Amino acid sequence: MDRNIRSMDDVLTLLDGLFAPEADRWTTGGSSWWDGFYADRAKPVPFFVDKPDENLVDALDRGVLTPGRALDLGCGPGRNSLYLAARGFRVDAVDLSPTALDWARERARAAGADVDFHQGDAFELTTGALAGPYDLVYDSGCFHHLPPHRRVSHLALLERVLAPGGHFALTCFASGAMGSELPDADHYRAGGLGGGLAYTPEELRWIFADLEPVELRRMRDEAPESALFGEPFLWTALFRRPGGAAQR
Repeated sequence: MDRNIRSMDDVLTLLDGLFAPEADRWTTGGSSWWDGFYADRAKPVPFFVDKPDENLVDALDRGVLTPGRALDLGCGPGRNSLYLAARGFRVDAVDLSPTALDWARERARAAGADVDFHQGDAFELTTGALAGPYDLVYDSGCFHHLPPHRRVSHLALLERVLAPGGHFALTCFASGAMGSELPDADHYRAGGLGGGLAYTPEELRWIFADLEPVELRRMRDEAPESALFGEPFLWTALFRRPGGAAQR
């Protein structure tokens, strides 16, 4: 059938196809790509370390974030999920890759951490079992791997699951440091994301304009011996959903 669009989901699926096979990295079929990525745990990948993001630790230490219910998007081997659980959060953690989740569960058992891990597409899972509300939605490194049209899906996810007064925290590629800075339309012409999209602070404030900005800064560079993860090619951003106090 040549006429296959009758809903917004159909439009998004068609646009996903313009990025094939790269689209596998953010859709349900992407588990095989990410399984291969996570298969060799000895690879020198910065975020394979078992350390939480420095901005997450900083926000909790300063009392900007307080324990509640948290959703960790694209949790990978679980480094931030385990830290949130250790700080008193009830954590749901999502990833496309069974291999990454196996690693995360091993780490959780070793640490005695109570985290509920879920395999699948976060955009689909948050319309059902993970509907929230969440006091914190944490995205460390997923957003910059989404094509422009999937920002719509990301914003819809936040609208569904983030509690009034809840926080959304983000780390993503910083313009001038890492990732592609081409205009959105050029990525559709090229059929690829150039390894991920870089953002300016102004772009992040515009995209998440329905949320109140709390802080936006460059991630601090953490030394290898540090107990924290920090890479200066990333922005860290914290937003708050308008409304009453986050639900507990």
